[in-house]
Amino acid sequence: MLTQITLTLKMVLRDRILHAVVAVGLLLIVVIPVFSSFSMRQAQESAIGMVLSATSLILLVLAAHLGASSIYRDVERRYTHAVLSLPLTRGQYVVGRFLGISFFLFGVLVFLALCSAIVIVIAASTHPSPLPIAWGTLGAAFFGLGLKYLLLTSVALFFSALSTSFSLPFFCTLAVYLAGSASQEVFDYLTGTYDEKFSWVARGLSQVVYYLCPNFSGFDLQIQAVYGLPVDISQFFVTTAYGVLYIMVMVWGASIVFSRRELP
Repeated sequence: MLTQITLTLKMVLRDRILHAVVAVGLLLIVVIPVFSSFSMRQAQESAIGMVLSATSLILLVLAAHLGASSIYRDVERRYTHAVLSLPLTRGQYVVGRFLGISFFLFGVLVFLALCSAIVIVIAASTHPSPLPIAWGTLGAAFFGLGLKYLLLTSVALFFSALSTSFSLPFFCTLAVYLAGSASQEVFDYLTGTYDEKFSWVARGLSQVVYYLCPNFSGFDLQIQAVYGLPVDISQFFVTTAYGVLYIMVMVWGASIVFSRRELP
């Protein structure tokens, strides 16, 4: 298992596309103080919002790309035959792949969080804000982003274990991300005080999407981080448990699917 994790990390670190994505993301974070200075009254708030948005975009691209391509790339290159000839089950192979990608995403998240902290301090010192920087809430917001995109990685890995191509799991992952990001608002709207305007089919479909797709909006703490609002600790732990449980189910499902799949 440890060998598989190490090999996954080496594969990821050799991918030039990922190097470009991280470099572009870092460049965006570096230039954020310039853009945040345009809002002189809320430079600190603008900087916090932009660094969280930039980090979210980078992790989205990395999670979707790595999760969708990890198993497909190995099968395409016949790498799985060499790996599975070792005393390693297919389930352990999938778990090792996920853990290797997770460690990489965690490293990128920590690096971007440190760069973001420097950017926020610079923006706050240039145009002081009456609101103090809530570092604890900001840390919780970055943690929520990390857990959110680990969950997305597990979804992409599940589709990758099913498919024989890269495009299908990649676009399916993006579809799940879009549906899971909007499911809470759509569900509340369709089942709220105006639900009499919609048919039972629309309400039923919204409920199916709401309960099946991961609720990504629950991991978003950007508003709290920007304005220094307190985080509901009990809700934070419930969301964390929900994310961890969903990840375990998706990785378990990917392991079962890949174990029953016929390799070329």
